[in-house]
Amino acid sequence: MNKSDYIIISVGGSIIIPDTIDISFLTAFRKTILEEVRKGKRFVLIIGGGKTCRNYQNAASEIVDLTTEDKDWIGIHSTHFNAHFMRYIFKDVAYDSILTNPEDFPETDTPIIVGAGYKPGCSTDVDAILIAKASGAKVVINLSNIDYVYNTDPKKDKNAQPIKEISWKDYLSIIPNTWISGMNTPFDPVASQRAQELNITVAIMNGENTDNFSRYLNGDSFVGTVISS
Repeated sequence: MNKSDYIIISVGGSIIIPDTIDISFLTAFRKTILEEVRKGKRFVLIIGGGKTCRNYQNAASEIVDLTTEDKDWIGIHSTHFNAHFMRYIFKDVAYDSILTNPEDFPETDTPIIVGAGYKPGCSTDVDAILIAKASGAKVVINLSNIDYVYNTDPKKDKNAQPIKEISWKDYLSIIPNTWISGMNTPFDPVASQRAQELNITVAIMNGENTDNFSRYLNGDSFVGTVISS
């Protein structure tokens, strides 16, 4: 099998650890992934920081002054911890170490590789795009806690409209153009710019709905947003 056979998934920390570890979600997610592995699919799961990241960043900020890079490193290390946690959940079928440098994509037929944060200045969304580049994959799935990308922030605008398909040019026009550690956007601006450059498509959907996620994996209609060139 080729590297490009891997399905690249950015798993947002918001659905792993919204407040505390979501065991119900993780149980359903594990079941879904293993069902697809039995069909012959292979996955790279890039794991976000979630509440673990925010708790450490906020606590440190109350004690000392942190630079943006300091906050990024706290976030990166929190994704490493979460990724090790996820690797143990899939330990029977997962590669034996986590992937933290996209350029070190392992030569393996292992069904699941678990990845985490790499460098300051971006979220794990960028790592997902860089891993897609390294493997030759042309699609990245982004699992978060939202059903769609919206034209405005639905938390602030009750008239926000969901978007099912959008170009990278148009998507970049509705999100901030620079990365700020801890920012909350469907797909971060640095990752979006790289995806546009590399002609990579991103499918964004609510990962908590594992049935919907499974439908997407099997080529059926799904609830979510597709961003492409």
